[in-house]
Amino acid sequence: MNAKAQGRARALVTGGRRGIGRGIAYAFAERGYDVVINDLVDDDATRETLSGIAERGAKGAFVQADVADLDGHARLLATAHAAFGGIDVLVNNAGVSVRQRGDILEVTPESFDRLIGINLRAPFFLTQAIARSWLAEPASSPHRRSIITISSANVEVLGLNRAEYCLAKTALPMMTKLFAVRLAESDIGVFEIRPGIIRTDMTAVAKDRYDKLIEEGLTPIRRWGEPSDVGRAAVALASGAFAFCVGEAIHVDGGLTLQQL
Repeated sequence: MNAKAQGRARALVTGGRRGIGRGIAYAFAERGYDVVINDLVDDDATRETLSGIAERGAKGAFVQADVADLDGHARLLATAHAAFGGIDVLVNNAGVSVRQRGDILEVTPESFDRLIGINLRAPFFLTQAIARSWLAEPASSPHRRSIITISSANVEVLGLNRAEYCLAKTALPMMTKLFAVRLAESDIGVFEIRPGIIRTDMTAVAKDRYDKLIEEGLTPIRRWGEPSDVGRAAVALASGAFAFCVGEAIHVDGGLTLQQL
């Protein structure tokens, strides 16, 4: 019996094989969602995440695809749809950091285009594609459809050594609001999550620096954020509990972006 017949909700998490994506996948599995994870490679990390989904009592599936390849979006969505009979939630999580941190005066067009292509262009057109498919057919389950995009605290906090990353992420709040207003009348929730300093492979390169800053009081909550913190926020947004909210952003940053005197 497939997920549709059982009435289980279904989520697609891009970049879901590790890091924040894994934390999101696990959180949805814990809440009774079957979860499709997408990523560039199928490796031990992929299998670990799928095992973790199963351990939480849910079904998991993997779709190998590059979200930056717009021509592959139709196959990605079709394969994810086929896994459990539909998609109720899309989480735009896939993203990359700069290959090398450095002076804004040294940013290259190649690095700029890479960050824009993966972190902005890809989620924009994947959101467009799933929205079109949802509007073209009635909902196949009683669960509210929603789109959640993972941006960054760098929407508000400058990172001079990764300027192109900041620029790509800064456009995501506007993308979220635009799609949120367009889809509101169709009862499709569109939201954004802004993680702060989250313990992942991406932030490991600056671990010593962040350890020191957190210890010195960079954030009111003096600890690293965990992928599970972001996951719980994503599940809450998808639950329908915020059904009268449109295009809102949730800060999962321990208070990083709050100004103090």
